[in-house]
Amino acid sequence: MRFFDTLEWILGSIGAYKGRSFLTGLGITIGIATVILLTSMGGGVHRFIVQQFTQFGTHLIAITPGKTQTFGLSGALISTVRPLTTEDARALRHLPQVEGIVPMVMGNVEIKGGGHTRRTTLFGVGPDLPRVWKIPIASGRFLPPGNRPLVALGATVRKELFGNQSVLGKRLRIAGEGYRIVGVLSHKGKMLGFDMDDAVYVPVARALDLFDREGLMEIDILYSSAADSGRLADRIRKLLRLRHGREDFTLITQDQMLETLGSVLDVLTLAVAALGAISLVVGEIGILTIQTVAISERRSEIGLLRALGASRRQIITLFLGEAILLASLGGLGGLVLGSAGTWLIAYLFPELPAHLQWNYVMAAIGVAVVIGLSAGAVPAWRAAKMDPIIALRRE
Repeated sequence: MRFFDTLEWILGSIGAYKGRSFLTGLGITIGIATVILLTSMGGGVHRFIVQQFTQFGTHLIAITPGKTQTFGLSGALISTVRPLTTEDARALRHLPQVEGIVPMVMGNVEIKGGGHTRRTTLFGVGPDLPRVWKIPIASGRFLPPGNRPLVALGATVRKELFGNQSVLGKRLRIAGEGYRIVGVLSHKGKMLGFDMDDAVYVPVARALDLFDREGLMEIDILYSSAADSGRLADRIRKLLRLRHGREDFTLITQDQMLETLGSVLDVLTLAVAALGAISLVVGEIGILTIQTVAISERRSEIGLLRALGASRRQIITLFLGEAILLASLGGLGGLVLGSAGTWLIAYLFPELPAHLQWNYVMAAIGVAVVIGLSAGAVPAWRAAKMDPIIALRRE
C-alpha cells in the first residue's frame, strides 16, 4: 500500500467516525491546553516575582542588623546589640567598586499639605536613593547631603495632596514638623507590598529622630557591574566586623537571593507541569479505550483488508497512524486553545502576565505524539492478529 493510499485511508476513517474522532482528539486537546495554561501562568508568576526583586537593579547588596541564617527580615530589625548606623553606611561608601549606598529606616506618619491630611509611609534615606533604587526624579531634585528639613514626594502623595499644582518649595508638615518640598519622584509602583509612590522621603538622620530609633533597618549598596559580588561581600563583612567587634548583621547579595528564588520557582513550574500532565494521561486512556472499541466494531473492515492482501504490518501502520494523527490534531488544537488562553490571561491580568514556556509547549506536543503511538499500539496489534476469515464471519 502506497503512502498516499495509507494517508487517504486514515483520513477517511477519521472522517467516517466524526464523533468518535472528535472525542478522541478532545481529550488530548484539553490535556495540552491545560499544560500550556498552567506552565504559562507559572512562567508569569516567575517573571512577576523576579521583576519585583530586580526592579531596583541587579547589582545590589542588602545589609540588615542581627545575625540570621535564613533569608527574610531579621528579628533584630527592632533591636540588636550593635545597631547598623549612618557611620557604618559612610564607612561602606568608601569601599572600592561601591557606586552608591542607601541607609534606610521607615515607618508610618501623618502628613499635612495642600489643605489635606493623609497617613503614608515615610522613608528615611540618603541622597543616593534615585541611583541605587532606580527611581528617577520627575521634577526638582532629590535630598542633598545633610540633615535639613527637606522632603521629596512620591507620585501618589503629590497627586493626592496637591493635585496638578506645582509643589516645589511648598511646605509639608510631617508628624507636626515643617518640611520644604524639594522634589517629586517618578512613578515606581509597588515593591513586595510597599507602594513606593504613596510615600515621602526625608534625610535618614531626621527619620531616626522622628521614630526614636538608634539604628537603621537596612543598608542597600549599589556596586559596579564589573565587581565580583562575592569578593565585595567579603570586604563588607570584614569592615563591619572591625567596626562591630563581631558579625552581628546579615548580608544578602542579590545573586544569592535570585538563585534561591529561581530554584524555588523552577520547582513550582515543574510541579504545575506535572499537574497538567495528568490531563494528558487521561487523554491517553481515552485514545486507548476508543481505539480498542473501534477495533471491535470494525472487524469486517479489518477482515476485508486482510482478504485483499494487506499484511499485518500494513494493518498496524493504518491503525497506528490513525491514533498518531488524532493525537497530533488534538495536540495542535491544544496549542491553539492554550495560546489563546495565555493571551487572554495576560490581557486580563497585566500585572501578572502569563508567558508561554516554549520548552514545555514543545514537550507537550511531543508527548501528544508519543501518546498516540503508545495508546494506538495495542489496538493496532490486536487488529493485525485477526484472522480475516473469522473477522468476516463474525460480522
